[in-house]
Amino acid sequence: MSRSIWKAHVKELNDLLEACSFRDVKGQDIDSDEGFEMWLRLTEAIRNSKSTIYLVGNGASASMASHMAADLAKNGRLHTQVFSDLSLITAISNDMGYEHVFSEPLSRRAKPGDMLVAISSSGKSPNVVAAARLAREMNVTVVTLTAMGEANPLRALGNLNIFVAAKDYGFAETCHAAILHHWMDTVQVPLT
Repeated sequence: MSRSIWKAHVKELNDLLEACSFRDVKGQDIDSDEGFEMWLRLTEAIRNSKSTIYLVGNGASASMASHMAADLAKNGRLHTQVFSDLSLITAISNDMGYEHVFSEPLSRRAKPGDMLVAISSSGKSPNVVAAARLAREMNVTVVTLTAMGEANPLRALGNLNIFVAAKDYGFAETCHAAILHHWMDTVQVPLT
């Protein structure tokens, strides 16, 4: 890969991140700094109330969910949970269908005041959308990270909705990782 191709790649990532869209629960656009500040306030409320942050996603988004859950627990001193236990995933998938793999355990564990971070590059993953819908019904704060199509269903379900106009998974996932890490950097608690 030539140096100019790499620079073009970095420029595209930068352009996507600078242009990422933040929307509130009413679908109103908000400034990215205001969006991160809102996410920080919501996260601090979770920490103060000793509530839980659930993170869900498929494939690379599942890896990001797991990674962020670990970082938030260790560095943010937050209670986090992901539904990545293989026995749980296969039992729910076999008995109820894969579209319930997140909403079923969420229905038994989440409580009002918790937070769900729903990550889906397409914004169309049925299991992630189902979890976000259920979370809304349960008065759980929902933060969504999506890409690709602006009109994706997940983007309309969050209290805070973050959209990256990436057209492929590589750019979407890289941008989502950067956004999640920035969130983590804002909420981390210095070690004493």
